[in-house]
Amino acid sequence: MPQPIPQHILDALTDVEMPHLQPEPEFPDQIDIGGHRLPLYRCESLVVGSGAAGLRASVELKRRNVDVAIVSQSAWGGTSACSGSDKQTLHTANTADQGDNFKDMARAIRAGGAMDEDTAYIEAVGSARAMASLQFLGLPLPQDHLGGTLRYKTDHDEIGRATSCGPRTSRLMVQVLAKEAIQQNIAFFNRTTAVKLLTSGQGDDRKVLGLLAIRAKEQSDSNPYGLVLFKFESCVIAAGGPGELYRDSVFPNGCFGTLGMALESGLALTNITESQFGIGTRREGFPWNLSGTYVQVIPHIYSVDDAGEEHHFLADYYRTTQELASNVFRKGYQWPFHATRMLDFGSSLVDLAIFRESQKGRRVFMDFNRNPLPVPGDLDFSLERLDEDVRTYLANAGADHKMPIERLRHMNPLAIELYRRYKIDIAEEPLEFAVNNQHMNGGIAVDTWGRSNMPGIYAIGEASGTHGVTRPGGSALNAGQVFGTRVAEHIAASKSCTPTDVAELEGSATETLDQIKTLLRPDSALDAKSVREEVQARMSDYAGILCTQEEVKTALEAACALNARIRDNGLSFDRPSEIARVLQWQQMALASEAVLAALNHFIANGGGSRGARAVCDQAGSALPQSRSGPLNDLRFRVENDADKEKQVLVRLEGNQMMLSERLNRAFDEDAKAFFERDWPAWLTGGVYDIVGKES
Repeated sequence: MPQPIPQHILDALTDVEMPHLQPEPEFPDQIDIGGHRLPLYRCESLVVGSGAAGLRASVELKRRNVDVAIVSQSAWGGTSACSGSDKQTLHTANTADQGDNFKDMARAIRAGGAMDEDTAYIEAVGSARAMASLQFLGLPLPQDHLGGTLRYKTDHDEIGRATSCGPRTSRLMVQVLAKEAIQQNIAFFNRTTAVKLLTSGQGDDRKVLGLLAIRAKEQSDSNPYGLVLFKFESCVIAAGGPGELYRDSVFPNGCFGTLGMALESGLALTNITESQFGIGTRREGFPWNLSGTYVQVIPHIYSVDDAGEEHHFLADYYRTTQELASNVFRKGYQWPFHATRMLDFGSSLVDLAIFRESQKGRRVFMDFNRNPLPVPGDLDFSLERLDEDVRTYLANAGADHKMPIERLRHMNPLAIELYRRYKIDIAEEPLEFAVNNQHMNGGIAVDTWGRSNMPGIYAIGEASGTHGVTRPGGSALNAGQVFGTRVAEHIAASKSCTPTDVAELEGSATETLDQIKTLLRPDSALDAKSVREEVQARMSDYAGILCTQEEVKTALEAACALNARIRDNGLSFDRPSEIARVLQWQQMALASEAVLAALNHFIANGGGSRGARAVCDQAGSALPQSRSGPLNDLRFRVENDADKEKQVLVRLEGNQMMLSERLNRAFDEDAKAFFERDWPAWLTGGVYDIVGKES
């Protein structure tokens, strides 16, 4: 039997204190732009975002003698620090019971399709280095007594590549990387909201010059908006995903991402049709995914209506108590909703049932002090009457306790401690939850070095569109670490001796400031609050786990109309401190239109159900079943296999979203490196594919 874990160890893994930032550097210069006097900071490279991916890029840039600075809306306030992930997926070459190789891992990463094969291989190869460097920095990844990393299976993973430091794994990653960034004395500008990338030129000749950001502390009579300028040679966008896009979201509050800013700058987005949805507690309280042991201990799930009456609603979907309980368990490693798992009484019927209860206006809870109630007419719940895979797992874990809370305390006491930190004692009271948006798998289109379509701009982490349709749980963290290192390598190799012209920066900043002034109209009937309510409701109601071609088309038309109203009428605000949010919601409205445009394009061209969404269609060939018969209103299209081989791209030209498609980049698994032939490319920098580098 496992030894009881002392409370001080549980506390250390749950209460992860983040380091205090050093004093911010001064803005050494000021520049007059359109009647505003703006502080100006110069650096070679600017990283936007202070999550695990952004911090990785920053410390790797500093190690390569690049003058780097970080801007962050809220230090340690993003997804990886606040909600994040409880696992890191890695190559398992350090164990031998099931075997692994980089090609196998790459196939698993890209298995859902719509992902570049070379990117998947890069993430696989880089995972070992990412893990080792995190351990070097102090990340306490668990080991056995012989030094092997302890690991387990996660969603979309049959090998067992996941490892975990407990529920705060990603926060611990941010912690060790933050300490390294502070140790390296990297310039860090906190409470600084990036709002506009400054560029010059047109088409293929367009280039980045700098960034316009807002800092409330810089507001003054000569700078009423609190604007600041950053001038640089390269920019790494690592500001996460558009968590505010959905009303039903497990993202921390204030996660806007940069999709709207990227569109306005001429960057191409890819795969923004692809998201992840799953069960979790909402951000109104403590946002957290209810995967892993939370559901593997098989709590009782029920809903409550307005009259206070409980409903054992899962019993309307599953035929037997054993089938119901076994699929609740499987949500532990099949956490994301997937349309195909609604078939054959699979685990995504759980998500569907919860989603429909929420649509009825009912609140949904899981109770760890009760086992699942029986399906009417069937036997009571019993640990002896579970599907073989479930029964075997619980037996191997020694989780033979009578009640779910006892099984949870045995298997993962940290799961209980985590919620206690937020005044929720799941050992004493039921836990309210819902189906929420959790991750954007698409984002800014990048190549194998993290480069966007505009020279000088890179994107990593959830801001980049590298994740495909499905991915093993925890591999997004790995991708951010791998590409954070790669962009640093590329930027260091690409350093130019010729700085950009300050006059160009002034011209772009003046034009952008004029655009901001045009948007900000105190007399407008539109404000950030009304935009937020409209965007979030539309995305949650018509672009969630269930959608139809007609609903998506109608939602797109409404999104286009909203952006037209914003362009015509601007947005109002009451005080200068609201301006950053006004600009972010204008950009979020733009991002919403882009997502709906891509989704409409995909569905209208025959796209089927994959990843996050079921495309409901009465002509579809897939029909989920429930205990009482077929769910005819949920008949859906199956995925078109040809769609797995390509990606949908979106660019903003004028006021129009331009849609296109491209095939996934291929990876030749038969190609082999040869030392003497390939070493010169490494020595000379040829591996970096740098065109026109000035020496």
